[in-house]
Amino acid sequence: MKIGLRILLGYFVIVALAAWLLGNVFVQEVKPGVRQAMEDTLADTANALAELAADDFLAGHIADGRFARRMRALGERDIDAHIWGFRKQASDYRVYVTDARGIVVFDSAGRDMGRDYSRWNDVFLTLRGQYGARSTRSDPDDENSTVMHVAAPIRDADGRIAGVLTVAKPNRAIAPFIERSQQAVLRWGLVLLGTALLVGVLAAWWLSRQLGRLRRYAQAVTAGERVEVPRTAGEFDDLGRALATMRDRLEGKQYVEQYVHALTHELKSPLSAIRGSAELLESPLPDADRVRFVATIRAQGDRMAQMIDKLLALAAVEHRQRLEQPAPVAVAGLLDETLAQVETAATAAEVSLARDIGDPGAVVVGDGFLLRQALANLLDNAIDFAPHGSVVEISVQRDGDTLRLAVADRGPGVPDYAAGRVFERFYSLPRPEGGSRSSGLGLCFVAQVAELHGGCAGLVNREGGGAVASIELPAAATP
Repeated sequence: MKIGLRILLGYFVIVALAAWLLGNVFVQEVKPGVRQAMEDTLADTANALAELAADDFLAGHIADGRFARRMRALGERDIDAHIWGFRKQASDYRVYVTDARGIVVFDSAGRDMGRDYSRWNDVFLTLRGQYGARSTRSDPDDENSTVMHVAAPIRDADGRIAGVLTVAKPNRAIAPFIERSQQAVLRWGLVLLGTALLVGVLAAWWLSRQLGRLRRYAQAVTAGERVEVPRTAGEFDDLGRALATMRDRLEGKQYVEQYVHALTHELKSPLSAIRGSAELLESPLPDADRVRFVATIRAQGDRMAQMIDKLLALAAVEHRQRLEQPAPVAVAGLLDETLAQVETAATAAEVSLARDIGDPGAVVVGDGFLLRQALANLLDNAIDFAPHGSVVEISVQRDGDTLRLAVADRGPGVPDYAAGRVFERFYSLPRPEGGSRSSGLGLCFVAQVAELHGGCAGLVNREGGGAVASIELPAAATP
């Protein structure tokens, strides 16, 4: 399972738990809290009415006195109140009074006159000087039919409890308020849950995206590709820079080890030739032999110098991960400068140079110096293999968004066994007519420059004899 999905699932569990706790708190606390508030109001009302009913009760006129008439008038009153969006037209109160024995002597509903209520908690506890209240179903089969009863004592002039007044109010009277509150909590809870999940998805996507960039970077580095450190944020950016630093240090160490080994191996041959020639020069030799051995020493010395120079140039290119200051380079001008650079070598080899610019306005974005050196390597290579009196052709062709710079000769071509190795470091083929091998670094340098510019290099045999070496580069947009 991907880390982004794990983070999302964990976040979802946390949000779901929070939503469950919210709903549980509402059920366990909000609903009872509303009913407790209603009970508090009923207690105040019961005690107020008990004081108002005391005179009629003690005078024996509780059923037909002034208090009874006022309570009946309350039942007939059109309240017409709008309470928080709900319309209230009539009072929900039921008021009944019991004597000291618990017998109902007044009932505003007029249905339980004369009944014995002495066993109900509201009456039973109040007659004993305690707080009396109860919640009872009016319909035993309907759990929503509960009615809350809160009682208050009626005292005589001596302060003794002479009777009990109870105020009853059905719980369903506050049900619309509880239901609306519940719906509001549910609605905003769902909004909160959805928002939290959206934030969780975005956070998981962002984290997964940052980690994915670093993972792809690490995989590309493992595969030996030339890639830049991905753009990330926060700690991920610090981690990316740390990975890049670690890569540079590890690659630098391995790079030096590989180059020392390769350079040591490649220098053995010219050093052996120089040592052998020097040993022979220590003894008397004919002038012709002396000249020949001195020429050998000079040639091998030049070969080592050339090898070191190209090795340094190749190392500089291979170590770069990107072009520092790429700029537009006109391909026509690039070809003219490169041809002028190799013209002397071509004349000495009795080889003609020809160019064919299919797109005179072609432009690439890159490092003009590196591109010129790469083309010079291709031309030097072609001149070395081209027969005397032949023509080395350099051409530029555009194919969509790609520019192809090709150098063609009429030499012996590339043997099948070498086709897949010509761009390897230090790999070279013998020159025609017994010429010495090159350093084997030129084509490797060309491939590295092409890759650094986002392109590629190739070398194939040419129809009719010879070979074609090419560099394919992304073409810059022309105004």
